[in-house]
Amino acid sequence: MSTEAVKEDAHRPPGGEQGAAPHDAGDAGYSKGLKGRHINMIAIGGAIGTGLFLGAGGRLASAGPALAVAYAVCGLFAFFVVRALGELVLHRPSSGSFVSYAREFLGEKGAYVAGWMYFVNWSTTGIADITAIALYTHYWSLFTSIPQWVMALIALAVVLAVNLISVKIFGELEFWFAIIKVAALVVFMFIGIFLLATQHPVDGQAPGLHMITDHGGLFPSGLLPVVIVLQGVVFAYSAVELVGVTAGETSEPEKVVPKAVNSIMWRVGVFYVGSVILLAMLLPWDKYSGKESPFVTVLSNVGVPYAGDVMNLVVLTAAMSSLNSGLYSTGRILRSMSMAGSAPKFTSLMNRNQVPYGGIMLTSAVCVLGVGLNYLLPDEAFEIVINIAALGIISTWVTIMICHMVFVRRAKAGLVRRPHFRLWWTPVTDVATIAFLLGVIVLMAFDDEGHAVGQKTVLMLPILAVLLVAGWFVVRGRVNRIAAERPDAGDAEGSKSPARK
Repeated sequence: MSTEAVKEDAHRPPGGEQGAAPHDAGDAGYSKGLKGRHINMIAIGGAIGTGLFLGAGGRLASAGPALAVAYAVCGLFAFFVVRALGELVLHRPSSGSFVSYAREFLGEKGAYVAGWMYFVNWSTTGIADITAIALYTHYWSLFTSIPQWVMALIALAVVLAVNLISVKIFGELEFWFAIIKVAALVVFMFIGIFLLATQHPVDGQAPGLHMITDHGGLFPSGLLPVVIVLQGVVFAYSAVELVGVTAGETSEPEKVVPKAVNSIMWRVGVFYVGSVILLAMLLPWDKYSGKESPFVTVLSNVGVPYAGDVMNLVVLTAAMSSLNSGLYSTGRILRSMSMAGSAPKFTSLMNRNQVPYGGIMLTSAVCVLGVGLNYLLPDEAFEIVINIAALGIISTWVTIMICHMVFVRRAKAGLVRRPHFRLWWTPVTDVATIAFLLGVIVLMAFDDEGHAVGQKTVLMLPILAVLLVAGWFVVRGRVNRIAAERPDAGDAEGSKSPARK
């Protein structure tokens, strides 16, 4: 823990959610347009994406049926992260989410690092999303003649327009995106269960448990491939933290957030773990491939017409959903940072629809660079940016767990009050989650297969560190000046400014 964070402990007033927690200026001006159904579906939509619909095929081919174990383990740690975030949200709902909590518990430097790493995550993920959308649309002959960069630009323009109109439109679009993803999974699972119950042949063989036992068992390639595949599985769960950002724009966070957070666990169990087990029982694990959605592999082998078209539409929806969420969340995070001085002033601007368009436009500008990347390097664009995004999501999750540990420590000292909705077995769960996430980075460093994607990703860490340090020296004067002028500066900084009246 940093010396600054320890010093802040002594000056933090009691009360927590009773009103003594520092106010985030970035929370002012938002509408409360998100309903409970929006938050619930955003929570599950964040946990279900291309990592399952597309990525599960390649991971099944390398790890075998044990992929279900990997999804279960990573899902548990993802749940710990979102449960810890849920507790912080009930302490003090904020559209700045974990960046606002990092400011409260770790100081301005912690908030600065957390915010910009999150921006790196979502802006590069946005590039990956528009690249994926362009690739998916080329699946249909109607769009093959249109250049990839043009399709990427169209996708960005559509989602940008939706985000700028109002938070209600964002919520509705994300709600229906999630409905499509969930409906596709439910339909597939019903088909799979029907095939199992009737013993209908799949690729000429009757499905069942013997598809696992007769083809090497649960770990057909040993334990090592399962351990290596963990890094990809973790990224499949990225975006579960969105539930914290949305809490600042709902009128009843204390009622909506716990329900949304708790629903993630059983939905992950059913959709991720259940789907993989079902896939492993329908076809031998080595029949799947990273070049095709595993769901398409199964459906095409039982003669379901247009299976590829339907699943391509679902995966396209998942990519649009991710881009939509990225613009939404970075707009709110950047506004919180701007009001504290660690992001450009224009990112705090809001339009008449109470949308922080400044931050959204900055993220979109980076995505436009992605359009250029699609023009120059259409074959490598996706791989280049997704590596950088990986580091951003791990940084975000680690920040959430560290903030939660400091929050609990202050609660034990009687400085704040913990809400009834809590992460269990803390600090053991916090430490275990952080250790797991850092272990994933270690695994990435030792990943030398294929294009050595993991190694290249880890090598980016020193570059990002240098950029963050340089950026801090640019903004620290404004950050310190704004911090000294805040009404709660006397509580947060001790003797630096007069105590709050």
